[in-house]
Amino acid sequence: MTNKHYLSLLIGGAIALAGCSTPPAPVESTPTPAASGGGSTIAVGHGAPAASAPAGDSAPPAASAAGDGPGNAGGIKWTAPKNWSLGPERSMRAATYLIPAAGGDAEGGECAVFFFGPGQGGGVQANIDRWIGQFEQPDGSSSTDKAKQNREVINGLAVTTVDLTGTFAGGGPMMGGDGGKKTGYRMLGAIVEGPQGAVFFKLTGPVATVGAAQNDFRALLKSLGS
Repeated sequence: MTNKHYLSLLIGGAIALAGCSTPPAPVESTPTPAASGGGSTIAVGHGAPAASAPAGDSAPPAASAAGDGPGNAGGIKWTAPKNWSLGPERSMRAATYLIPAAGGDAEGGECAVFFFGPGQGGGVQANIDRWIGQFEQPDGSSSTDKAKQNREVINGLAVTTVDLTGTFAGGGPMMGGDGGKKTGYRMLGAIVEGPQGAVFFKLTGPVATVGAAQNDFRALLKSLGS
């Protein structure tokens, strides 16, 4: 075989190999849609446009019926009335119960439950006095003199209660209010000395609404147990 013939064979083989190897087709990437705000969507009313929650936040849970499910905090348990609704979670609260408005009242009431941990939250009487101090009397008299206080034992737990009517001035942001004074309000409060610390129950609302919920509040206290 001559050198010229051998060279022709090499070139022909290379051309054949090149024709058989097809380069891979380029892979097209599909762009991922950008997240719209990075948060959850909250439905606003019926037929209203949805609003996006801030990035990292989730929509608060809607209120649901309290039913017979027991609440618990500080080593104690209780059962909320069936006609109360369990409200959205709030900072510093173990639970928030929403109470329907009585006839003639423009708004309902709420029962806030607080537990701050063992040894936290201050003394019982100091908190009772602070709650009383959140009320003013229309005639300028002392709210301390008008407040009805009682101390009892319920199912082995020491419970201090307070009942007061007047102008409520303690509905600031920590209480979920706008800080404005509310006339014609009533408070039913109870501080329960649980095995892990004090648990605070504070029901506030218009006089008629709280009056209608008085027996329910008492039933809640009677359901206390450790």
